[in-house]
Amino acid sequence: MPLNEDFVRQGTWLFRWRSYLPIAFLLLLFTQVPSYRYLGGSRLMEMQWEALCLLVSLAGLAVRIHTVGHAPRRTSGRNTRCQVADVLNTSGMYSVVRHPLYLGNFLMWLGVVMFLHTWWMVLLVSAGYALYYERIMCAEENFLRGKFDAGYVEWASRTPAIIPNPRLWRRAELPFCLRTVLRREYSGFFGLILTFAILQVASDSAMQRRLVLDPVWMTLLGASLCLFLVLRFLKRHTGVLKVSGRA
Repeated sequence: MPLNEDFVRQGTWLFRWRSYLPIAFLLLLFTQVPSYRYLGGSRLMEMQWEALCLLVSLAGLAVRIHTVGHAPRRTSGRNTRCQVADVLNTSGMYSVVRHPLYLGNFLMWLGVVMFLHTWWMVLLVSAGYALYYERIMCAEENFLRGKFDAGYVEWASRTPAIIPNPRLWRRAELPFCLRTVLRREYSGFFGLILTFAILQVASDSAMQRRLVLDPVWMTLLGASLCLFLVLRFLKRHTGVLKVSGRA
């Protein structure tokens, strides 16, 4: 089988299971908890580092929010069984990078992996992410090329795959839709805060040999949980967050 076809076949399979990759990363990261120490031996420096890690992850979430907020219906989805794209997105975030959602995902996980300041783990997870999603992106682009033909080729030839080129920016064709973002990204935000909170509790508790609940992280976790429950109710039991013609 030609290498490109093999990548597409592997990517199609991995596409269906891509939601489980973060679990593997998290389990790997937890192996470093017993050796955790404050950065520079300073609690203040560690708090500043934690804030930086959170900002990196929130930057990734912001990329996802901007992408999803401008996306039309049946594009940029969380579907896992098959590829879906009714139109070819070429404006907004898609004008500067072909896979903005995967870029956002990477930044979200980069911040998480940086949390325990184990540099070889950062490199290992980054390499694993690249190898995993390279196949998925190959499968997605094969699907888009088959569906949109010359339109896809023209867009892909000028747009980088994963490293954005801001000079190519074109304003999104659709206005930003907050309700779409709230409906689709609330679980990702809660999952991000929950992951950071778990890492904080596990690492501080392992180092001090007692249960440690940082008030800042517990407050963030409580607030994000309340937001999660409210938005989940609205999504499942009302039509408040539904917008016609949007993703």
